[in-house]
This record gives sequence, structure tokens and C-alpha cells, in this order.
Amino acid sequence: MSESVRGTIGKFALLSMTMAAVFNVRNIVNNNIELGLSSAPIFLLATIVYFIPFVFIIAEFVSANKNSESGMYDWLKQPLGTKMAYLGSFLYWFVNLFWFVSLLPNVIAYASYAMLGYEYSFSPMVTSIISIVLFAAATHISTKGATWLGKISEMVAYGVFALFGIYVIGALMALGGDHTPAQPITMEAMTPTINWATLGIMCWIFQAAGGAETAAAYLKDVKGGQKTFIKVIIAAGILIGVMYAVGSLLVNVFIPRESLTYAGGMVEIFTGMAQYFNISEALVGRFVGIVLFIAMFGSMMMWTAAPVKIHFSEIPKGVYGEKTTELNEHGVPVRAAWWQFAFVFVMLVVNGFGSESVQEMMNTAINLTAGTAMLPPIFIMVAYFVFRLKFDDTPRDFRMGSRHFGMGVVSVLILIFVVSMTASAFPTGVDLMKAFFINVFMTMVFSALAYWWISRFEKKQAKSQELKTATSTK
Repeated sequence: MSESVRGTIGKFALLSMTMAAVFNVRNIVNNNIELGLSSAPIFLLATIVYFIPFVFIIAEFVSANKNSESGMYDWLKQPLGTKMAYLGSFLYWFVNLFWFVSLLPNVIAYASYAMLGYEYSFSPMVTSIISIVLFAAATHISTKGATWLGKISEMVAYGVFALFGIYVIGALMALGGDHTPAQPITMEAMTPTINWATLGIMCWIFQAAGGAETAAAYLKDVKGGQKTFIKVIIAAGILIGVMYAVGSLLVNVFIPRESLTYAGGMVEIFTGMAQYFNISEALVGRFVGIVLFIAMFGSMMMWTAAPVKIHFSEIPKGVYGEKTTELNEHGVPVRAAWWQFAFVFVMLVVNGFGSESVQEMMNTAINLTAGTAMLPPIFIMVAYFVFRLKFDDTPRDFRMGSRHFGMGVVSVLILIFVVSMTASAFPTGVDLMKAFFINVFMTMVFSALAYWWISRFEKKQAKSQELKTATSTK
């Protein structure tokens, strides 16, 4: 592969790509709707307890696998073996298929704010058709490699930083004046209620703070290699955690929690601020819609590219067709990316015909990704535990403390994740059998099919090797 094409993104581009993949302003609103102001300390706790240690784990795996093309498969292969490495990278790709279905309606909602100044409600079928066009565009751009994504992500980062900064400054100015917050910022409001529902929602807090492993798919494209990657990814983790916590604390300064909606929540808090400062709400709505549309679309391009690259670029040759895993000059498996588009296309069409409203369409997709979204990080954590237990002598420049410290930290993370994932898969107030079918059984079926597929491949490889050995000895 041409070196002139690879190694082309600098520190800020990498920071931007990480921001685009991880920081999503709609997570602030979504979790405020679910948890109120208690989402602020929970985000801060998630940053300290989960995101920063998880970033250290990613950094250590990157340091130990300097020649990896995309990360996850190579990280899992040494500690867990080839079957589990394949299954882990497969699930990382698989769970994102459902996430696209929940994200795309939000992209359309922000596009309508950008063009019209308000959210225009399309039918589920029209929403699906527009989503298919947007996802096709994202797929095409994502195959252009890290240079394109880096430039787009930089633009996204500038817009999101500016938007976030404007809101924080506006909220602090209002609080410093005579404004009474729509939702009083008190210790009582910020104190989480620890129950089964909260534990389930914690899954989404963790997912909101996750995604650092996505940027590792472009390690070979980073100027300065793994040392630069590790420094930037750690800095990004701290910055993202602080932004989530501050944003969650100030989200209800102008608009109460009860008035926020999943689709247009970010626009609603800005138009509330515009009303306070006597600025045109329509103008502010359009401005926020434009920035968020670009940000969401940029984030979608990162998530369109990275899981495909992670799963298809490092698995053994022959698991899928040769053309499916073939990398272009940018290190992207183009045909696999378009196969992903085909799967999402079918899901969008089915969801469009089978839903009575866009909100129902989004809820279905969100339910399908609830607990399963936590499976890939658990694979990485278990692999890290085994790596420190059995392969701690592997040469690397970065370590998360001593062997016992690393194993202790990741053990706590695994316990938290298992409890949160279980609570998310079986939320309160839902039919348990339906939850089991959607969140457990379907995942088990696809996981079993993936395990059967890789086992079948390895048996064929073993028989072929035996035949070659027998032939050569005659």
C-alpha cells in the first residue's frame, strides 16, 4: 500500500476523528430526558470509572500491536484465540447495524431544522428512503480513507466546539444574571436514584463515553504512529468526559427536562436560550440544525467506516470472499462497506413499512442495541484481563500500571458492565419474553452463526493443511 496515502493525519485530525466518533451532543439531551440532572455526575463517574481506564486499555493494546491494521481482531487474537477474536470483531460490526437505524432519523430531523427552522415530520417510509440516500453518501465518502475523514472530522469538531462553547457561555451568563433555571441545579436533583432502571440507562451513558477503539482503526494513518495516537486518545478521553459532565449540568437552564424530545432536544435548548436573550429563535434553530446535521453526518461517516474496517481488514483470508476483504489504497475494504449498506438498506425498508411513526421506528432500533452494544467492549476487557494475566511480558511502551493493578481495574469494569448490560436488556415495564427475544435470543442466534462460520473455516484450513502435509511426506 502506498505510503504517500497512509500516515497523513496529524494530532488535531486524530483528536477530531475521536471527537466525531465519541462525543455526540444528543447524548446529553437523551440521558437528561431519562435521568434528569443526575446524568451530570453519572457522566463524570463514567469518565473516571470507565472511559479513562478503557482509553488506557486501548492505548496499551495499540502499543503492544504496533503493526495492526485496524486494532480489535489483533488485540483479541493473542489472549482469546482466533475464534473469539473473530466473534468479538463480528459483534462490533453487527451491533452498529441497528445503531445506524436509530441515528439516521436524527440526521434528517436536524436537516429539516437547518432548511426550515423547525422539525418536519416525515412518514416512516419517507424517513427510510431519505435515510437510505444519506447512508449511501456516507458509505461512499467513508471508503475514501483517513485523509477525507480527518478533514471532515476537523470541520465537525470546530462546529461542535463552537456550539458547545456558545451554549455554556450563554447558560453561565444567564445564571450569573437574574435567570432562574427551568430545572433548579441542586444536590438533590443531581443525586442519582440507584434502581434497576438507572442501571439499565447506565449502559447508554457508557456507550456515550465509548468509541475510542474506533479511532484505532486508523493507527497506520497517524503521523507519529502509536506514540502520538496514545497521547491524543488519552487527551480526548479527558476532554470528552468533561464536556459531557458540564453539558449535562447546564442542559436544563432554559428548558425543563419534561419539554425536551429525543429528535429535536438540542435545538430546543438553544431556542430556549435564544428566547432568553431576545434573539430570533428561527435563526438560531437553523444555525443549530446546520451544525448538528454536519456533526451527525460526520459521526455517521466515522461509524460507517470504522466497524467495517475493524471486522473485515484483519480477519484471516478466506473467511469471506477475497474481494469482500480486499483493501483499497486507503486501507478500506470497499466491497464490505457496500455489503454493510445492503444490510442497513433492508433493515430501513423493513422498519419503514413496519412502524406507525418515526418515534416507534427509533425506539425499535434503540431496543435492538440496548445491551448488545456493550458486548464488544466486554470482549476487549476480558481480552485485556487475560493479556495481563498470561502475556504481560509482551514488549510495549505503555502500560496501565502494574500487572495486578491492570487486572484489578478491568475486573471492576467487567462487573459494572455485566450488571448494567443485564439491566438494559431487561428494562422495567416491558414484556420479559419480548425483551429476551430481542436483546438476548437474537444476539445469541447471530453470535452462534458467526461462531459456526469461523469454526467451519478453521476446520477446512486444518484439513487442507493435513492434506498438504500428507502429500509432501509421500
